[in-house]
Amino acid sequence: MASYNAFAPYYDRFQRGIDYAARAAYFDGLIRAFGGGPGLLLDLACGTGSLSLALAKRGYDVIGVDQSPEMLSVAQRKADKSGQRVLFLCQSMERLDLYGTVACCVSALDSLNHLTSEGALARAIGRVSLFLEPGGVFVFDLNTPYKHRALLADRAYVYEDGDAVCVWQNETKGSLTRITLDFFERQGGGLYRRSAETFCERAYEEAAVRRICAEQGLAVRAVYAGDTREAPGETTDRWVFAAVKEG
Repeated sequence: MASYNAFAPYYDRFQRGIDYAARAAYFDGLIRAFGGGPGLLLDLACGTGSLSLALAKRGYDVIGVDQSPEMLSVAQRKADKSGQRVLFLCQSMERLDLYGTVACCVSALDSLNHLTSEGALARAIGRVSLFLEPGGVFVFDLNTPYKHRALLADRAYVYEDGDAVCVWQNETKGSLTRITLDFFERQGGGLYRRSAETFCERAYEEAAVRRICAEQGLAVRAVYAGDTREAPGETTDRWVFAAVKEG
């Protein structure tokens, strides 16, 4: 699974297009629609904490979990600067271990795609289910097989931000996409510092995700296209699942 350690210093620079306030409002709406509301919320694979902080502003008590110390270091600095209180824990999704239960959980930006086997995905979802209160809501998104096949497969992208450049290269075989990121940052004197990150994403079929959720005690109540309340279509590149803890 991706650690994003080399990516951490650059993550926010190359993700400027994400409107975290809008995403927090969307997730908040889904949580409320399926019976939840402001309470203790787990942001699973929280990264640099932007969504965690946006959800905290909406009245949630947030626990942010990520396995990358470097990403969490950025998140903590942002929380300190903003004055928002978020508890950040360094844990993998598959070994999630909280002090008690939470009322709801979110996992955004294709984090669960980084679990590249059904067994790993089931373990992560099982840990979420274990710590969700009965009736608790789990909202998560996944990149779709269409996105892996049509938008990611064997493509390369170059992003530039000031004195830094990111070269993003994909290699897709079946349902698995290997992603290589190379970062180049100008150091002065015509020199650049290079760092790299490699990780994989797996595209899951909707039926498999529904089955895994059911096996782990979560009932999928809805699947939406992107950040909408609309049904997904053949060219939907991101699914959003809303699941509820049974019992």
